[in-house]
Amino acid sequence: MSRAPAPLLTLDLAQALLKARDAGADACELSLDLGRSRTPVVPGAGAWSWGGRDWPYPGKLRDRTIYWFDGQDWEPVSRYAGSLIKLVPTPWGAPTFEIDGIKMLPTAKESPLEDARRKVALVQPRGRSILDTCGGLGYFAACCLEAGVARIVSFEKNESVLWLRTLNPWSPDPESPEAGGRLELNHGDVSKEIAGLPDASFDALLHDPPRFGIAGELYSQEFYGQLARVLRRGGRLFHYTGSPNRLTSGRDVPREVARRLEKAGFRAELALDGVLATRR
Repeated sequence: MSRAPAPLLTLDLAQALLKARDAGADACELSLDLGRSRTPVVPGAGAWSWGGRDWPYPGKLRDRTIYWFDGQDWEPVSRYAGSLIKLVPTPWGAPTFEIDGIKMLPTAKESPLEDARRKVALVQPRGRSILDTCGGLGYFAACCLEAGVARIVSFEKNESVLWLRTLNPWSPDPESPEAGGRLELNHGDVSKEIAGLPDASFDALLHDPPRFGIAGELYSQEFYGQLARVLRRGGRLFHYTGSPNRLTSGRDVPREVARRLEKAGFRAELALDGVLATRR
């Protein structure tokens, strides 16, 4: 899917734009790409100018929402296809996303991109070939590219999430010069597609599945066996788990995952908010 251009608006940004207009400012400097850069904007009386064209002022906007111009009006960056999938702003610039109101990336203490960077560092991506099982917004892939990965193959099952990536300036573009042909992004269900990948074809794995109740197949013994098959001996796997249900049921998902990975042929230990495992 082709990358859509900025601008993107949030409630705070729209308020700053309207404040500049009402003050009669000749120009102001704003970020229209969720904090990646700042550019000059001309707040005219009936429209504002940026990027060589005029844009209409938005109507009433909601908080915790990112808006894009669809050619007719400012619309939320969200889609409904069985569930509501929405790009959500954060204080850190790089957005998170929600599925039916459930936040899919941690943002309470740091940027979701910085969180991804710490996890990616555990598998030491420089010069290596990596499988990214559940691509999401692509932050694992972005951090791998930044760290000098040789090749990263990424799968994403949800077409709406792939669409979010075309609007998110923080998501890596496989066609960009920065990617340099190193990122292969596939629209597919990795629980099925992994069977077609060759044995020992990756140096490291990154596995960030949805919670168990949504995608139990990605926590299964059979799938872990496939992860072991495609990873070379000595290769590392980081598996995000979080700690769902620990307070309500006492269930310890990270340790359950570690035991299954051990059974599949890994040495596993708890690390960050998941499990770090090495192929035996």
